[in-house]
Amino acid sequence: MAIEAYGLQDIKKEIQHLSAPQLAELVLRLARHKKENKELLAYLLFVAQDEAAFVEQSKYEVSMMFYIMPSRAYDAVKTLRKILRLITKLSRFSGSKHVEISLLIGFCNNYLEYVDRKASYKPLRTVLIKQVEKIAKLIVKLHEDVQADYLGDYNALLDAADDKLYWFNKAEYIV
Repeated sequence: MAIEAYGLQDIKKEIQHLSAPQLAELVLRLARHKKENKELLAYLLFVAQDEAAFVEQSKYEVSMMFYIMPSRAYDAVKTLRKILRLITKLSRFSGSKHVEISLLIGFCNNYLEYVDRKASYKPLRTVLIKQVEKIAKLIVKLHEDVQADYLGDYNALLDAADDKLYWFNKAEYIV
């Protein structure tokens, strides 16, 4: 017999009828089953109230991963994708576009600093291009007042990429 998957509304209604000790037991049991559940719970309990510190700590972790990145282009791409999976997971935890944009801009700046600029390996180039496009799409979705906060960092990123990478065309990515 398979367990039926209920919708979020049904689960929400059922949770509202539980007492605090029952709810705590369910949450702890859920946390035991999957590492990501445990990480999300830890984020919500200990880190969510200080989003700026979370972003800075995450940027530091990402920069450390860049620092130990292998020099071969193929292995570098694998490491870059691993870093991007981490950024995606951290962005999902926060649920904030602001955090995602900050982490992606940090990723791109680290890319410009640590990745071999002369490498002609196309997947290595594609990683940066896709992230720049993703940042542009996220910025456009923000409210106009908030867009200005990120456009300065984004334009600085484009200028740096245009200066350092001969294959990067800044004009294609201007928002």
